[in-house]
Amino acid sequence: MERKISILYVDDEENNLISFRATFRLKYKVYTALSGREAIQLIKERPINVIITDQRMPQMTGVEFLEEVIKVNPDPMRILLTGYADMSAVVDAVNKGKIFHYLSKPWSEEELDDTIQRAYEIYAERERIKESFSKLEVTNEQLEFLLRQKLLS
Repeated sequence: MERKISILYVDDEENNLISFRATFRLKYKVYTALSGREAIQLIKERPINVIITDQRMPQMTGVEFLEEVIKVNPDPMRILLTGYADMSAVVDAVNKGKIFHYLSKPWSEEELDDTIQRAYEIYAERERIKESFSKLEVTNEQLEFLLRQKLLS
C-alpha cells in the first residue's frame, strides 16, 4: 500500500479549510490550520510533505509563515495561494519563503491537485538524493578507515 502524501493547508477562513479537506481528504493525508502559529506547531509534531498557505492572514502573512517554516523544517514543498494579485507578496514568497509555486484563489481542483503532485515528486526525489548521499558518506568513512589501517600496517 502506497503512503499518502501529507499536506498542510493554512488559511484563516475556516470555510476554505473545510472545502479543501472535503475535496482532498480521500486522496491525501490532510492537515489544516487557521493560523501560522498553529501550523508551525503541526509541522513540529507531524511529517509534512507539502504546505499550502494563504497569503493574507492576520498576525502572520503567508510569506512570514513560510519564512518561519524554513527555520523549523525546510524540507516540505511550499505553495502560496492568494486571492489578491499582490506581486510584491509573490516576489517575497519566492525570495523569502522559497515557494515552489504560486496559485490564485479561487483555486481550481485540477490545477491544485496537479501542483501538489508535481511538488511531491520533487520532494520525493530530494529525499532519495539525501538518502543516497547519507549512504555515500558511510561508505566514504569506511573506505577512509580501511585506508588508515593499510597505511598503519
